Amino acid sequence: MRALIRPRVPVLALLLLAPTIPELLTGSTPVSELAYDPLQFAISFAGIVGLYGTGALLIREFAVYFRKGWASILLLGAAYGIAEEGLAVHTFFEPAGRPPVGALGAYGHAFGVNWLWALGLTGFHAVYSIALPILLVGLFYPEVRSARWLDRGAVALVASIYVFEVALFSVVVGHGPTVALLALFLAIEVALIGLAYRAPPDLLSVQRGASRIGSWGLAFSGTAFLAVWVFVEAVANAPGRFPAVAAGAVLVAVSGGVIALIVRRVGTQRLARSEFSFAAGMLGALFVWDLLVEVAVPGVLGVAALFAALLYLLHRRLRGRERAGVSPGALGGFAT
Repeated sequence: MRALIRPRVPVLALLLLAPTIPELLTGSTPVSELAYDPLQFAISFAGIVGLYGTGALLIREFAVYFRKGWASILLLGAAYGIAEEGLAVHTFFEPAGRPPVGALGAYGHAFGVNWLWALGLTGFHAVYSIALPILLVGLFYPEVRSARWLDRGAVALVASIYVFEVALFSVVVGHGPTVALLALFLAIEVALIGLAYRAPPDLLSVQRGASRIGSWGLAFSGTAFLAVWVFVEAVANAPGRFPAVAAGAVLVAVSGGVIALIVRRVGTQRLARSEFSFAAGMLGALFVWDLLVEVAVPGVLGVAALFAALLYLLHRRLRGRERAGVSPGALGGFAT
């Protein structure tokens, strides 16, 4: 079977960014393993590239092929989050006190499911593991943002790797869901994919014209999801003072509020700059997290410094395009 993958550099960039942001930049997978056990790190990183990277690549191709927008990408990102945390590594069903769920294995737990953890991690993967890498690669390579990168053979190959990875993690991890819960989350997956397919391309389009929010306002908005998730984890360690249902409502409200802010206040003029500012805020929140919480993880600050350098390089590229009068388009192949 022929499998054509072009352009290769953007494809490779997305394959690497998708796992690096949620795993290496958060300290979940210590990059220090590269120094003292390079073989183990290589195997581990190949595994998460096969999971995160292929998932992001398939979702991006879906959006381009069906001419969909960011609403579909976020919906499919949520489906990806459920597939990873629920069907693959089974953290939705992790017992209380065990990593990585900790207190969220009891706070917001009911009927065998860590519902608050599931809600937060589904959102985290939708925005940090899927949407953010797709956005960053699109900003770095605007000339191919609207193009398909995979032919049918390549899509089949990437999808096969992704399904294999989910199945492999599911078997290795164990302690999976009951048959009833498995059926429930599979049904949610199907519903999310169906909604992504039916979602209008312009569902989350920004306003035509100039933005009515500055770069710093967008950067601050980009920190909101991680900030509210930190709040949820904090109240989880002090149960009884704040009901879990209320914590979930706050998480949803803040996330929805940020989306509404972008749709109503961001304009199509100089959109690449607005996208960069929001992405910088999202990554900046992780930089602060590394400094305050993950600083003891060997190598995590080095990863943060690398991402800061990438942001600086991207900023210079965008400035150069603006001076040259080159526009990458509003959202490339994604609806505006």
